[in-house]
Amino acid sequence: MGGIIFIAVRFTVRREHADDWLTVVDDFTRATRAEPGNLFYDWSRGIEDPNQYVLLEAFADAAAGEAHVRSEHFRAGMAVMADAIATAPEIINVEVPGQGWNTMAELTPNR
Repeated sequence: MGGIIFIAVRFTVRREHADDWLTVVDDFTRATRAEPGNLFYDWSRGIEDPNQYVLLEAFADAAAGEAHVRSEHFRAGMAVMADAIATAPEIINVEVPGQGWNTMAELTPNR
């Protein structure tokens, strides 16, 4: 029984692109979110280092992840990002059991 493909990528962008990074990657982000096997694709900006962004993404299965990296928008996105990054991104790519997000058992809203 397989699980989802979970990927975390840490990008350090050039200082001149730190404030417009989400605009730089907007076409790629929209195209990836529209893929049938994409479960989520979310960006966060670093608090301690404003030149750093973390991408959390997941795909329904290995085939969906493979389709993603073989897509035309992936190739186009890599070309655009290469001009805006300061260093090679760091990545964690694992298969996780389940179908996506679960509810955290240790914390619920106060009523």
